[in-house]
Amino acid sequence: MDEKNNKELVVFQDKKIRRIWHNGEWFFSVVDVVEALTESDRARKYWSDLKAKLIDEGFELSEKIGQLRLQSSDGKYYETDCANTKSMFRIIQSIPSPKAEPFKLWLAKVGYERVQEIQDPELAQKRMKELYRAKGYSDEWIEKRVRGIAIRQELTDEWKKRNVDEKVEFAILTDEISKATFNKTVKEYKEFKGLKKQSLRDHMNDLELIFTMLGEASTAKIARAKDAQGFEKNKEAAKKGGRVAGIARKTLEAESDEKVANKENYLDAPEKEKRKRLR
Repeated sequence: MDEKNNKELVVFQDKKIRRIWHNGEWFFSVVDVVEALTESDRARKYWSDLKAKLIDEGFELSEKIGQLRLQSSDGKYYETDCANTKSMFRIIQSIPSPKAEPFKLWLAKVGYERVQEIQDPELAQKRMKELYRAKGYSDEWIEKRVRGIAIRQELTDEWKKRNVDEKVEFAILTDEISKATFNKTVKEYKEFKGLKKQSLRDHMNDLELIFTMLGEASTAKIARAKDAQGFEKNKEAAKKGGRVAGIARKTLEAESDEKVANKENYLDAPEKEKRKRLR
């Protein structure tokens, strides 16, 4: 869904709630929600106190709240605490207000797709496939991409359980797998393909996706087998997992006389169209 084509301001009982489409779902301004529920003229102070209380209760706000740029009443954009539908439900539970239940129903409506997906993960996968089809990807490619997303999720879940810092170390470990698999970091691979802010994996062909999956699946398996704990041990597992995929890639290249990694991207033409040209 294109952010520019979505209404970024919604209204609950005459109160304006700012929202932004981010990472495939709606994020809502927490201060706006607090003001709508409490009718406080000091909503920022209320949220500051509530935030401290939630942290004391063990709610990991750093993982649940994102600083996103929203337009303020002065027309300028500022970093603002935002939360997705699921996290917002948790925040609402901590605000004593007669409007809480009506607001939950309203939030479920304006964030409807995400609520459905929380209840039915298969629905999220179905919508993802529909989105890729609309962008011009073939069913063959989509199946690999969706499977790759699942494998990536399994790997990041392993890293979280093994005391790896999600903010910084995930990217470093991903680079280790990529270097061992393709001899390129993620940044170098994107430059190789002529990409800037675009998703690298959305511009990989079938084989590139397959070897990416192999590297990440191998890393997760090695991390479990070695019970890798902490960054350094998981870095070793990442190098080994990537090496498994790298060896397989080199073997295929030697047998086929063709490189797996290539500069092809889908900026000028959809994947489905380019697939037809190769047949």
